[in-house]
Amino acid sequence: MGRLHRGGRWALGAVGMVVTLAFVLAAARFLWPQPGIEAQPGATERQLAFVRAALDDGADTAAQRQFPEGHLFLNALYGIAWVQAAHTDPQLREEALREARWALDRMESEEGKAVFSAELQPAHGVFWAGWTNWLRGAILSLDATDSAEVQRFSEHSTALAQAFTEARTPFLQAYPGQAWPVDSTVAIASLRLHDHLLGNRFTRVTDRWVAQVQERLDPATNLIPHQVSPQDGSPRTGARATSQAMIHRFLPEIDPAFAAAQYARYRDLFVAYPGGFGPAVREYPHGVDGRGDVDSGPLVAGVSLSATVVGLGAARVNGDGELAAAIGAEGELLGLPISLPGTKRYAFGALPIGDAFVVWSSTARLLTATHSPIEHDLRWWWRLPWLIGIGLLALAPWTPALLTRLRRHAPGQLPTPD
Repeated sequence: MGRLHRGGRWALGAVGMVVTLAFVLAAARFLWPQPGIEAQPGATERQLAFVRAALDDGADTAAQRQFPEGHLFLNALYGIAWVQAAHTDPQLREEALREARWALDRMESEEGKAVFSAELQPAHGVFWAGWTNWLRGAILSLDATDSAEVQRFSEHSTALAQAFTEARTPFLQAYPGQAWPVDSTVAIASLRLHDHLLGNRFTRVTDRWVAQVQERLDPATNLIPHQVSPQDGSPRTGARATSQAMIHRFLPEIDPAFAAAQYARYRDLFVAYPGGFGPAVREYPHGVDGRGDVDSGPLVAGVSLSATVVGLGAARVNGDGELAAAIGAEGELLGLPISLPGTKRYAFGALPIGDAFVVWSSTARLLTATHSPIEHDLRWWWRLPWLIGIGLLALAPWTPALLTRLRRHAPGQLPTPD
């Protein structure tokens, strides 16, 4: 019986050691320095390798069953992340071109276009047209020697510009009767990219777009709204972080001055520290509560995990290095990363589209301009609640033994035999 008791105590001690070691490693990942906004994580290639393997296994088709843009998003983010990575590390250029072109082919396939209406202007709607045009232009930013691709980029950009010119609203439809400003932001950014690479053709269109957007801001926040009337672009739904984070990834490509003012407002209204933990990105502005949906995912204390991940990329391109580093550190703590010799994945690899968003955001960089670092302070003690929580969890397996020992040595307490 004594041996059994000692064996049980040994097993519990071993489990306690494993738990404590796991949280010590988590603390090390959390405290490990994050790359600056001019750099990218050392695991980028392994993250991309995991996403590619998932795509080969049909992850884009599976993502399409989860939300309407799953197929296109997963391929777009994968291809763009490769281009961004190659701009930071030119040694990746050839592989990036191969993989980004492969992703673009999938976006332009029949499966990639299946859920988008060919009757819209531009064809298949502004969501599909904007993301494919951005990726095509991004590829040309690495290699513009393919004259056929240069011609396609010019033709598709012209079709986009014509659609914006003929519309009574700056926010074109993604689906019949439905318009989200974030989709038009990506499309207009692709026109700026065209002019950056091939010479000014669409300056009048993009400048007009900015002026029209400034006339249609959400009156409650003075930010670009989440959803609008497809007839005149008037706000239907106020600003939400799901679209704001994405807008602020692309707005600096279009108009840096307008982007800087909008980003400062977004940061004030959406960056939060729920329960002292953070920084994180709320789905709704401070003072407004709402429910999560297919875009935001479930909300935790009002925070959208997807918007927070995209917010990492927005912070990088807006020169907000402190926020980008903080979100990156929290991702290494909470994202349950698994690093293997050839791949790295988050959340055990259960949602490859989440991994695509992570690698796209963590490699984010401007393709049309250079960013200017900005001063947006974080709470100096933001790491402290996380470290206290990690410390308490690391000590939890030993708490009963510590309490027993303290009771034994309390004043007036007679020692008890083991």
